[in-house]
Parts: sequence; structure tokens; C-alpha cells
Amino acid sequence: MTHRQRTGRKPEAYSVIFAILGAVILSFIILTISNMIVLQFLADYPGFVDAVKDPGVWRSIWLSIWTAIAATLIALVLGVPLAYMLARRDFMGKGLVEAVIDVPVVIPHTVAGIALLTVFGYHGLIGAPLRTIGIKFVDMELGIIIALLFVSVPFMVNSAREGFQSIDPRLENIARSLGASGWGSFCRVSLPLAVRQIVVGAIMTWARAISEFGAVVVIAYYPMIAPTLIYERYISFGLKASRPIAVLLMLVCLLVFVILRIFSSRWKLYDRD
Repeated sequence: MTHRQRTGRKPEAYSVIFAILGAVILSFIILTISNMIVLQFLADYPGFVDAVKDPGVWRSIWLSIWTAIAATLIALVLGVPLAYMLARRDFMGKGLVEAVIDVPVVIPHTVAGIALLTVFGYHGLIGAPLRTIGIKFVDMELGIIIALLFVSVPFMVNSAREGFQSIDPRLENIARSLGASGWGSFCRVSLPLAVRQIVVGAIMTWARAISEFGAVVVIAYYPMIAPTLIYERYISFGLKASRPIAVLLMLVCLLVFVILRIFSSRWKLYDRD
């Protein structure tokens, strides 16, 4: 039974307009992604098979995945407490702090890479002293992780903050009145109620991190993550050499997000029950 049959009413004009506009942007996304995938399989299927069999390609993809996970975990540990403070406390300079958090989203990511290089490079504010004890960032996995963390951490903080802001503060006060400490009320009340938004923030943080190129290529061109490898193949050998890797990376990311969506839908079903 259709929505019209259930309600007995014709769709309102704005609903039709919204559906058309939504279909346009959805078609734009689907056309762009599907065209590249279909074109790859129709025009150069052996090239895709070669990419799948290339150990170097899988090393780059795996490097992208685990460094993005590492950046996400760091953002989780450091960003959630900051998000809670922003959601629950008013203090001087709070607006400035919130603006600073959003800066990595605004500035060009090559600029972010240069800024990171001045701090974590061989002669940087932090990189120089750490280099004396053997900790390096330039052309190292650590450099990749800090670049991914810098560009993606706003997604974690902002999503977690929205989660904490959606919780009625009276619930925390009730927990405190029943004898819970501040830490106890956070762990037993606030964190469980905000966990969905935190998970969403973690997913978006990982997604943003795995797609980063500009900041990484400045501070850590080597070892190559997947976006850097795709760029290097495109510059050196053209579209035919780079497209199979791009399609493979896209399919891997699509698989990850399908799994996450299935998990999320089951979570919603559990909540309703």
C-alpha cells in the first residue's frame, strides 16, 4: 500500500519539489561514482585485475585504513572530553575555542600540511626536539597520522558535542543527587546517552581521514597512502594507470560503509524494541 493510499491524500506540492531536487543531487552522486566504476570494467577490466594483484596497491590501501583508524582513536580519546566541556560549560573564550576547532575544515589542506610541517618537521617546534630522541614525522607513519588527525578531528568534536547537548542536564544532576561522582555521572549517564552521536562522529572522522591527500602529501609523501599513490600514478602514467586503484579504493570504502549502515540499522531496531 502506498503512502497516498494509506493517507487518502495527494502529495503536497512542496513534497514533489523536494523529491525532484533530492533526486537531482542523488543522481549527480550516483552518476559520478557509477560511471567511473562501469567505465573501468568495460574499458579496462585487465587493468583492474592487475591493481587487485599488485601488493603495493594493497599496502597503500591498508596504510590508509590503519592510519585513519589511529587518527580516529586519538580524536576519540582527546576530542570527546573537549566536546563534553563545550556542551556543558560556559567559559571565557568558548566561542573562540569552537571557531578554532572548525579551522581545519576551512583552510586549504595543503596549507594545513605546511603548517604541520613547521611544527613537526625536522626543524619544527615539536619535530626538532623529538628528532633528537629518534621520533620523526616527515615521511613517516606518524606524519600521516597527525595530518589525518588535524583535518578530521572537527567531525568528532562537533558530533560528540551535539550528542551531549541533546541530553537533559537534569539527568546528570539526578545521578549526582543519588551519590554518583562527576566522573560516575559522565560514565553512567552522559556517555551512554551520547554514544550514538559519538559513533557517528567516529565514522565521519575515519571517512574524512581515509580520503585526505593535501595535508599528507606535504608532510609525508612516503610511505604512500592510497590517495597519494593514485596521484603519483596519474602524474606519471595518466588516467589509465590511476583509475583502477581509485576504483578499488572506492569499492573498499563502499564495502566498509555498507557494513556500518547494516550495523546502524540493527542498532536502531534494537532501540525501538
